[in-house]
Order: sequence, then structure tokens, then C-alpha cells
Amino acid sequence: MVHRRVRGGKCKIKHVEKQPPVAVDDELEVNITDVCPSGDGMSKIQGYVIMVPNAKPRDRVKIKVTQVGEKAAIGEIIK
Repeated sequence: MVHRRVRGGKCKIKHVEKQPPVAVDDELEVNITDVCPSGDGMSKIQGYVIMVPNAKPRDRVKIKVTQVGEKAAIGEIIK
């Protein structure tokens, strides 16, 4: 989102939509770096969160992306 001052002191907001760096059915090898509040493992790709159930921090796992949202994705371990 970009904010710009326009005449009259009001802000005009321009929305910039970003595409997620992953898509459904992508297979990736990721490092689990943290734990989500739900207890799932968490990895990031270009700042985009991927939650992986049954993964622990410091694991390196191969996953298949099952769901993609605006701010996060969910992947399952395929080993």
C-alpha cells in the first residue's frame, strides 16, 4: 500500500496487490524456523509464511502446498 499526499491535506491510498510466491501443489524443501501460535512449524519464503503441521524448528522438510491465502499458506510433509 502506498500513501501519497494530495492537494487539500488528504491522503490518497493506492492498493498494490502482490502475488504469493507459492501456488497450490508446489513441492518445496523448506527449513522450519519458528513455531506458530497454533503449534505448527513455520517457514518463510520472501517474507511469506508457510505453516507446516507436525514440523519442529530446525527441521528441513519437503512439503506440498495444499492451501494458499493472502498472507500465509499451509503445506503438508511429503517426505
